[in-house]
Amino acid sequence: MQSVDSQLIVNLCLSHDFALAGISEAGATLHTAAFEEWLSDGKYGEMEWMNRNVDVRLNPKLLVDGAKSVICVADRYGKKCEPPLKFRHGRVARYARGRDYHKEMKKRLHSICDELKKQFPNDMFRACVDTAPLLEREFATTAGIGAIGKHTLLIEHGVGSWLLLGAIVTTLSIEPTNVEQEDPCSTCTRCIDACPTDAITPWSIDAQKCVSYLTIEHRSFVDSSFFTGFGEWVFGCDVCQEVCPHNQPTEKGEQASIHSAYEPKLDSLDIAELLHWNEEQRKETLAGTSIKRAKLGMLRRNAVIVAGNLISSGNEDLLQLIQNIAKVDEDEMVRETAKAVLSQIKST
Repeated sequence: MQSVDSQLIVNLCLSHDFALAGISEAGATLHTAAFEEWLSDGKYGEMEWMNRNVDVRLNPKLLVDGAKSVICVADRYGKKCEPPLKFRHGRVARYARGRDYHKEMKKRLHSICDELKKQFPNDMFRACVDTAPLLEREFATTAGIGAIGKHTLLIEHGVGSWLLLGAIVTTLSIEPTNVEQEDPCSTCTRCIDACPTDAITPWSIDAQKCVSYLTIEHRSFVDSSFFTGFGEWVFGCDVCQEVCPHNQPTEKGEQASIHSAYEPKLDSLDIAELLHWNEEQRKETLAGTSIKRAKLGMLRRNAVIVAGNLISSGNEDLLQLIQNIAKVDEDEMVRETAKAVLSQIKST
């Protein structure tokens, strides 16, 4: 059977407001050994889902029976210039400042699936945004969308790594848009050198050390050795991207469009206010954003750690608040984190 012209599919994706699109063959991963070693070393931390359905994650033909192609798409986000951080505020990763990308991308992917199903009724189409066991970055690379850097993120040549990825796994045979990708990093180690918790080795992340993981996915007490590395990050971390040469201003990068869904709703969060939140305030403040995936206790734990760093840098008005939390807070994780922060402050 003749394959469908890839440009027709790419144009369909672009017409649904995706910034980039490409087609990869639905083959098994070329990095089975590296992924299995990462798992055996426990570098996924508390993300237990990474250790489930491993065979499916390594081969999309097990995700969609008879899969032949993976349609890869990307949205751009993140303005190049950071606004000054407000007094007593904690930073939020740029991807989470606008509307929730899971919902924003998936509804457009579902629309594409619906259109393709009308044209090709005998084929299957499954939309994936993060939650399916699929190695999106590898397929995006083979589809020619970009190349993976040492920080493990996909880099669009001349524009940077502020990208959100989605995919459609399908039984439809589509001409691949394979473009051989050059190593985008060469001898550069800026992301490795800048990582505040030494979580990065070339093309690998130890989630157990990563501030983004610790603030978003880690649901228990954070080891105090990582407190300083949090800096002002209360949700996520962009340090490795901020120092990356590919994310520095260029003419092509400045002209690249950012999807309107990711215009910032929240650049940062007031630490003192966050520490006083109840569940209703969390839901109201974070409605429609990806930040809402973090539970109230996790966010307050993060805020306590950031408060400790702000106190150490001169914001002593937060000290009394942390002392009160250490004495009476009902959330044990938050209370014990406050005690650990105060202990660390006393020892410095």
